[in-house]
Amino acid sequence: MRKLFFALTLSTFATAALAQTAPVSGEVTKINEAQGKITLKHGPIKNLDMDGMTMVFAVADPAMLETVKAGDKVSFEADRVNGRLTVTKIEKAK
Repeated sequence: MRKLFFALTLSTFATAALAQTAPVSGEVTKINEAQGKITLKHGPIKNLDMDGMTMVFAVADPAMLETVKAGDKVSFEADRVNGRLTVTKIEKAK
């Protein structure tokens, strides 16, 4: 029983390590501060198995929306947070 528990625990950590977020390039097309959402035109997001497209994301921290504006080129990270596609980090591209 202990070996089974150990194997399951190990596989869970291995899966989590593979699903880590990575920076994605994109462009801000719209910001909705009232709803805490941002629309991004982006390249592929590997950890979400998503092709490049334009879509709306929730933001982990509404203060992030104050650092960018429509038209800005950005680098961001996104993940599923409580079942919602969420931007967890964003900064203007350099």
